[in-house]
Amino acid sequence: MNTSASNRRLRVILTAVGSGTLIPQPDFQRRLVWTNKDKVEFIKTVVDGYPFPEIYIAAGKVDPKTGEGSEVLVDGQQRVTTLYQYFKGDPDLRLPKDLPQYSDLHVQRQIDFLEYSVVVRDLGAMSIDVIRDVFKKINSTSYGLNAMEIDNARYGGEFKKFGEEVSEIDFFDNYKIFTSSDIKRMNDVRYCLGLVVTIMTTYFNRDKELEVFLEKFNEEFPNRDTLLSNINVTLKFIDSLNFNPNSRAMKKADFYTLFVEVYKSLILKGVKLSASNVRKYLDEFYMKVDDVSAGRYSSSNAEPEIYYKAALQASNDRGNRINRGKIISGIINM
Repeated sequence: MNTSASNRRLRVILTAVGSGTLIPQPDFQRRLVWTNKDKVEFIKTVVDGYPFPEIYIAAGKVDPKTGEGSEVLVDGQQRVTTLYQYFKGDPDLRLPKDLPQYSDLHVQRQIDFLEYSVVVRDLGAMSIDVIRDVFKKINSTSYGLNAMEIDNARYGGEFKKFGEEVSEIDFFDNYKIFTSSDIKRMNDVRYCLGLVVTIMTTYFNRDKELEVFLEKFNEEFPNRDTLLSNINVTLKFIDSLNFNPNSRAMKKADFYTLFVEVYKSLILKGVKLSASNVRKYLDEFYMKVDDVSAGRYSSSNAEPEIYYKAALQASNDRGNRINRGKIISGIINM
């Protein structure tokens, strides 16, 4: 694939967007996910004359009768759209006091903004299928990013920050819930976001709902303080059970279930759980589950066997999460 890089003045790009000859959102591109803060910081970058990474374009449709054609923006949608919003004075863009509206800039600063040099890499004429492939390679798993790392690149907002804050609570480090590899690859954040979504809604399939919440609460996440306080209350109770970090209770799938069901009982239902009773009943149950694992438990289709199977394979499937949840709920509320 032959590509060429050149510089274009920002005014050329903006007027092309306005005239429809540069299409900033082909159907394969993700929707805009920058927060207002992200947009403001980026606009300041350009207004102050600092550079930003190159954008990618490709040739679009050409009218053979008139000779007029269009281009599609393969990568750089959020940057270009944000600058266009600023240029046109979009009311949805909320600017702080230290960043004037474009229309309020001094004439020379307006000219400097319009004359800003953007590095553009032209991919030339190619089919939409090839363009889709290029877009995926630029933005997703081709470089070995996992799902949370991709979402981290896409969402810098309040819900993701909340997941990070939860994952940094000392409890998780004290009980060695996450490995160093988990933390390095942001799997700790994804896990904690899963916990948060579950206590806000119900058990769901794998990570299906995470991106919905990352986008929905990207700009604002109301009631975060109350939710964080309730999470800490739940973790404090589980900590009072004094499980060994090597206990089954602290394995990811098992802890996921224990946390959610304790949260439901303590916070949502207002049940006063007895730490000593909960620990006693869980010890008895986990011992039976370990017997199933070792082939020492003979009663088929009993709760320990159902739980073990639900925690062993496809543990993140909604059905298995529900099965484990019903069993643990019954035990801790005895």
